[in-house]
Amino acid sequence: MHIGHYISGGAHAGLIFWALFGGMFQPDPIPLEVSNVSVISSEEFDAITAAYQAPAVETDAPDLTQDAQVDPAPDLTSQPDEQVASLVPPSRPEQQVEVTQPAPVEPLETPQVEPETPVQPEPPQEVAPDLPVTAAKPAPRPADRVAPEAVAPPPEDATIAEDVQDSVTLSDAGQVTDAPEQEATAPEAATTEIITEAKDPPSGAPKTSLRPRPRPAEPAPAEPKPEDTPKVNSSSVNSALAEALTDDTPKGPTGPPMTRGEKDGFRVAVQQCWVVDVGSEAANVTVTIAMELDKNGVVDAGSLKLIASEGGSDSAINTAFSAARRAILRCQKDGYKLPIDKYDQWREIEITFNPEDMRTR
Repeated sequence: MHIGHYISGGAHAGLIFWALFGGMFQPDPIPLEVSNVSVISSEEFDAITAAYQAPAVETDAPDLTQDAQVDPAPDLTSQPDEQVASLVPPSRPEQQVEVTQPAPVEPLETPQVEPETPVQPEPPQEVAPDLPVTAAKPAPRPADRVAPEAVAPPPEDATIAEDVQDSVTLSDAGQVTDAPEQEATAPEAATTEIITEAKDPPSGAPKTSLRPRPRPAEPAPAEPKPEDTPKVNSSSVNSALAEALTDDTPKGPTGPPMTRGEKDGFRVAVQQCWVVDVGSEAANVTVTIAMELDKNGVVDAGSLKLIASEGGSDSAINTAFSAARRAILRCQKDGYKLPIDKYDQWREIEITFNPEDMRTR
């Protein structure tokens, strides 16, 4: 089939679908507002409006210039006294009205009320509590024997025995009684506890009063420890003095000096990374930087320091020093190419960064 057949079939199918189901997708009709209106004629309208019209007001005033018939005035000059007398009421006797003045009002005395001072209750007196008095326990009687029950000491003429019996003797008449004669016996004196020594009754008062504690003394300041004086070896001092006295030649780099070409090569290597801002104040500043290098020609970043400067303010000097420091560290890479046999000459180098002419020394 050709493409036109597909297009035609799709169009017909869409048309049939729209004819069948198109009414389902129509929007709801917008509601219309309808007002009831009645038609009347002009006569009916005039009749309706006539009821609301204001009534007509007559503006024509009557003519006051016309002569009106006026009744003649009555004659008031005849018998005026009789009419006046009849009109005047009879006189009444005057009544004297006594006016009593009110008694003066005495000012009221305002009683002076003194503020009552609140009576403070007396604090209750502290009464010491009655302590129970314990009767002193009677001290046991001393005895040589300890028994469950205390036994009073026997009489002096009694014989020591376990049983107690009275003595039996002959009567005064010399007659012998039936009971045999016997001696008085009594048990040995005993006590319920061992008495070691005399005990005094306990007393509630303390035996001795405690002395008040003295105020603690302030601690004495610690004495500073003497600093250990380092021991100086006299032999090393003597040798150092002797060496200083004998060696008068100043110490300096040894070996052959660097040639001008070697110095210029080092200067050119550093100058390749040196950037000068022509329009700034730092372009007019000359700085001298000292540094140390190892045998591989690598600069020690901690040894870079500013030793001299010319021109410009402090901020301009710092800017020029930072630019020179970056140039030295950036161009070294693996180390500057310098002769190893002359390491003592270039181990410590000072470079003067002059925007007009940079030179080394």
